[in-house]
Amino acid sequence: MRRTIDWADGAIVIIDQTALPGEFRLLELRTVSELVDAVKRLAVRGAPALGAAGALGVALSAHQNGDVHHDADRIAHARPTAVNLAWGVERALKELPNGPHAVLAEALALLDEDERLNKAASRHAAEIVLAECPRRPLRLLTHCNAGRLATVGWGSALGVVWHLHARGLVEEVLVDETRPLLQGARLTAWELAQENVPYRVQPDSAAAAAMARGMVDCVLVGADRIAANGDVANKIGTYGLAIAAKHHGVPFVVVAPSSTVDGKLADGTGITIEERDAGELTGSTPADAPVFNPAFDVTPFDLITAVVTEHGPLRDAGRSPGRRR
Repeated sequence: MRRTIDWADGAIVIIDQTALPGEFRLLELRTVSELVDAVKRLAVRGAPALGAAGALGVALSAHQNGDVHHDADRIAHARPTAVNLAWGVERALKELPNGPHAVLAEALALLDEDERLNKAASRHAAEIVLAECPRRPLRLLTHCNAGRLATVGWGSALGVVWHLHARGLVEEVLVDETRPLLQGARLTAWELAQENVPYRVQPDSAAAAAMARGMVDCVLVGADRIAANGDVANKIGTYGLAIAAKHHGVPFVVVAPSSTVDGKLADGTGITIEERDAGELTGSTPADAPVFNPAFDVTPFDLITAVVTEHGPLRDAGRSPGRRR
């Protein structure tokens, strides 16, 4: 599969994730406004992919002789929770004094780096899964989409599945549907089908029941922001999933590139949680029904077996003597 996001002929080219799985469609984004719209409506999404979008957006503005700092601010604030978006913007902006070509070169370097780092992070995480889970082949559970579509071209949590599947070690992947926009049912299921990995889609509310029935050996999720103490912001429902995994003794592994770690935040209480439009929920509700529709939640590090980046597991973040290791 081609890259989720790339640069071609003076435009940012993305796979339109709102069209999948029914249609594989590419979009050419030729203005910063088009990029911001694509980010907001989740045509491009996933923390690592948003980092690439941030950097390429700055390059696009620089090549068009736009108000680069104004455009950079618009891009960085298009979605508030994933730290990678602002990180990608800031990284590209540092090259602005050296001209548009230097900005684009830095953005393209970020894309190449993303694939390499996510392969490394997911390789480390695969070894942790094998150490934590003696059963073979493995029955895994995923939440949201942390595969190729959420990154430039490999995947974070779903990258673990690619490594394990290549070794013949995956029996099945249970795929939570995942709001908003059913990103698990639409995107993760599509990716697994593309790779001929056995899977079943389930409602998010079935995850605890699946664990209780002994159907899950390990939970794998990505992250949109990781605080200094290891608390993790990820798609809504991750927190409840971690509680269920802890109760049932199921390892819970988070996989993300180190660009997702926000060392400026002491813990997860400082993470801004994006709330989505009420219209995503009100199709079958009474007219004018009030809505609470957060896109993310925060999982405390104490509920997590390992947070893994390209450097390996985060060591002892947020832990005190007597806490689980």
